[in-house]
Amino acid sequence: MILSALKVLELNEKYNLIEGLSERELKNPEGSLLDLRIGQIHNIIGESLLGVKERYSSKTETIGDVRKDGNKRFTIKPGEYYLVTTIEVVSSPAEKIKYDENFPEAYLIPKICPRSSLQRGGISLHFTSTNPGYKGQLTFGIKNLGNQDFIFELGARMFSIEYYAVVGDIKRAYSGQHQGGRVTSNGKIEIQN
Repeated sequence: MILSALKVLELNEKYNLIEGLSERELKNPEGSLLDLRIGQIHNIIGESLLGVKERYSSKTETIGDVRKDGNKRFTIKPGEYYLVTTIEVVSSPAEKIKYDENFPEAYLIPKICPRSSLQRGGISLHFTSTNPGYKGQLTFGIKNLGNQDFIFELGARMFSIEYYAVVGDIKRAYSGQHQGGRVTSNGKIEIQN
């Protein structure tokens, strides 16, 4: 079941599902989606390893941060790939919550999709799922698959989020290394959990 934007805002008051939403999303949201903004852009500058027991993610360089750079413009040339991080902090409660009086308690998980402006500009959004128990900024990959430059400003609405109710129980909540919104391990080897 998808929760409407108004239902998410109602639950946000009690469960703090999304911190730092823009004024537009707080006062005039559309349908079931709330838009998230780009807060940082990172360039990947090293290799990565995804092993059976060990892993490390590449070193990155933050090349733009809305807190320092304001609404600075960036250009993604055809073929370029970057990591981008949201301004907003997203939470998926580790416990079941009562989201509607007509339904049993459930875990809530967010799902992300690109705003159509990305597709229309040749930009592909790469994202993963978020499990119950996660809290932090979200980091995605974006790549220019088009033939033209794509220009965007830090602080622009780039992604949409909606919440789903999860049916059934889970064995354990998220406890991964990216808790809190960490972008990378900066090449440090870690043991998979």
